[in-house]
Amino acid sequence: MNVPIRYQIGGHRAAEIAVSIETAIREGAYPAGSHLPTVRGLAANLGVSAATVAAAYRELRVRGHVSGAGRLGTRVLSRGPMAPRGKPVLPPGVRDLAGGNPDPALLPDLAGHFASLDADRVLYGAAPSDPELLELAADRFAADGLKPQRMAVVGGALDGIELALSGALRAGDRVAVEDPCYPSVSDLVAALCLVPVPMTLDDRGPTPEGLDAALRSGVSACLVTPRAQNPFGSAIDPNRAAQLRALLRDYPDVLVVEDDHAYDITVCPPATLCDPRRAAWIQVRSVSKSLGPDLRLAVLGGDSATVARIEGRRMLGPGWVSHLLQRLVVSLWRDPETSTNFKHAAATYEKRREALRAELAAREIPSHGRSGFNVWIPVAHEDATVASLLECGWGVLAGERFRIRAGRAIRVTTACLDPADAARFATDLAGALRPVPTRIG
Repeated sequence: MNVPIRYQIGGHRAAEIAVSIETAIREGAYPAGSHLPTVRGLAANLGVSAATVAAAYRELRVRGHVSGAGRLGTRVLSRGPMAPRGKPVLPPGVRDLAGGNPDPALLPDLAGHFASLDADRVLYGAAPSDPELLELAADRFAADGLKPQRMAVVGGALDGIELALSGALRAGDRVAVEDPCYPSVSDLVAALCLVPVPMTLDDRGPTPEGLDAALRSGVSACLVTPRAQNPFGSAIDPNRAAQLRALLRDYPDVLVVEDDHAYDITVCPPATLCDPRRAAWIQVRSVSKSLGPDLRLAVLGGDSATVARIEGRRMLGPGWVSHLLQRLVVSLWRDPETSTNFKHAAATYEKRREALRAELAAREIPSHGRSGFNVWIPVAHEDATVASLLECGWGVLAGERFRIRAGRAIRVTTACLDPADAARFATDLAGALRPVPTRIG
């Protein structure tokens, strides 16, 4: 029999049908949460076998476009892989609390370090990672209680995460992710044709219940931000870390991936889920927040097999991170002024974030954000709140791009928000959240 189909799906082979449906999803004909036609119904409409349509649906599941729930049908997921996410363009005069960037004034000066770099040429065949950089990174890991079996230099945190996942997992595997989650992470998971499994968060990171549910669902990897989580601002403390490690011990084959992107510029003490006794684990430490986003470099450490796999796969693509960049980071890390700068930046970011949270609390507006650049503020209507704040001269982000199942909220970046301005923002937000009186009669 024929079934009502809003978009004219076409094709006679599974690959053609899958491409047609993917196009329909991308163009909005099948929005997130909607159901695709039944296998038998679409097969009859197209004049093909049910097995052909089932194969097309299976391919769409592998690509991360849909999920199957047996008799409940095939549902379109909330995010397609590699969705474009440009920075919102704010009108002139609007304060940017949406960007998620560090304060440029708190980044170290690079000019003097560039001038003193060793400019010897590095040719093919050289070691991909600068030994001095790895030595300094090992000291930093050790200071936080981590002793990786092996380390490598990669082109930023997401580069390291992608290489770890693509080297250990295959299409269709399930990955535990934080909810709300950094959009680039959820997009990366979808682009690798993996299935995200959301873990609920509170101010101390993934909840034990959230991790336990994800592990029981059969995840192959677990992605965690130990502090300065974006967008929620959670930070794992020692007690929570012990709880989560205890759960993970019952799943020794799950790959643990930690993104400790703010390690140098947060006052929160380290607490990790990485256990050197695990079969597979890595922690990635980017310099983007502490030294500047344009320094596309991160150092990761972990078990020997996982890190060796990452190095091998990277040599098949970009090969290595520029040794000039690696030497620049060495020069900065060896400079005592950089260490002083980090401490000042950490204290300043803490002061700015806590100033806003105090002003919000004074107006009885709940918020989250124990560490990092961002504050997560639950709201009933995301778009209306964002629009109201824009009229008041503030640019913030709606939480939709971060959420999987988490409740509605807005994300406010406080990295450049002077404490003196926090009260005005909180007052404007209180006005935006105030119910609009309705006229009767």
